[in-house]
Amino acid sequence: MDERERIDNHRPTPDQMLARVRREELRRRGGFRVFLGAAPGVGKTYAMLEEGHRLRDEGHDVVIGFVETYRRGETEAQIGNLEVLPRRTVVYRGVPLEELDTDSVLNRRPEIVLIDELAHTNAPGSLREKRYQDVEIVLAAGITVLSTMNIQHLEGLNDLIEGVAGIKVRETVPDRVLDDAEVELIDLSPSLLRERLAAGKIYPESQAMHALENFFRESNLTALRELALQRTAEGVEADLESYMRDEQVPGPWPTIERVLACLDTQIDAETVMRRAWRLARGQRADLLAACVIKQPLDQLPDTQRDRLLRNIRLAEDLGATVVTVVDANMIRGLVRLIEQHNITDIVLSRPERGRRWFGRTLPDQLVDRLDGVDIHLVAPYRETCAVPTSSEQAQPD
Repeated sequence: MDERERIDNHRPTPDQMLARVRREELRRRGGFRVFLGAAPGVGKTYAMLEEGHRLRDEGHDVVIGFVETYRRGETEAQIGNLEVLPRRTVVYRGVPLEELDTDSVLNRRPEIVLIDELAHTNAPGSLREKRYQDVEIVLAAGITVLSTMNIQHLEGLNDLIEGVAGIKVRETVPDRVLDDAEVELIDLSPSLLRERLAAGKIYPESQAMHALENFFRESNLTALRELALQRTAEGVEADLESYMRDEQVPGPWPTIERVLACLDTQIDAETVMRRAWRLARGQRADLLAACVIKQPLDQLPDTQRDRLLRNIRLAEDLGATVVTVVDANMIRGLVRLIEQHNITDIVLSRPERGRRWFGRTLPDQLVDRLDGVDIHLVAPYRETCAVPTSSEQAQPD
């Protein structure tokens, strides 16, 4: 690989450059931490208050902007002697409602403020519709915010939550808000959460039994917990990648496993795809499928295009992210793709005898150009466990 090509391969993409600008902008704002839970009652507010006390004991200026205790004794006791700012009262249809007083926070200008329930909808007549919008105003003023939310309030998971829990969540937070935060998962097993509920530590007894039979069913809580764990892990992985790129640490980074299946117009690419799927599944790794072609898809001969499209459909059936690269130099295009996506494992077909690029086989050239990447060569006759496509599964015996 010549020097110019090496520079091109390590040059950040437009998305990476935009993400870097966004991170630098966030550094100029206040810090933002969100205590994320799978469901009400896991202890998010308690953990936020506990952290508030710890930070104050270290000498930081910490206040409570808004904390919702729901009359839970443990949570109310945890407030202790933390300074509590006055709330704003909004009268709606003759009923006084208490809301976060954003102006009070800005005038007091603490170093750190605790603001509960990020997804809360403000009372009609408020300057802003949602509490997360109030939080954005506070952050823009350079004040660090500690907040809380449950995974079901994340906008990007709204339809999935409805399918899991059977309810339509009305109060949601855009995914970008959580993307900008340091997320700390407050985890509690479904069985312990149900015990807390049955003991009256979350809702009054009259509500607890109804909740146990509906939203707090163990199957619901297990699914929500898995979503919360997955979302937190994604955030940690994104932070790690950002750090590695900013510090220009050469990849691949072994803490992040990604498997790439190299698809082409050959029939045995199906074997490659299935082998890559099993490898990714065993490693709990992300799975990508790469189509590196010398000319656009619509310019390929009919037979080659049909084979490639069939391979792409199989990749999609198996849940892979399909990436297509058009490059006259297929080796260069593939290497660039591997480095940009931090691939740790490559699965490709063992080259046929006589099938060489510039006198050398594709695996030979990849070995020379890539450090720390495992290359798996698949021979068609070793395929013993085919994974059927969705269309094949639908066929009768």
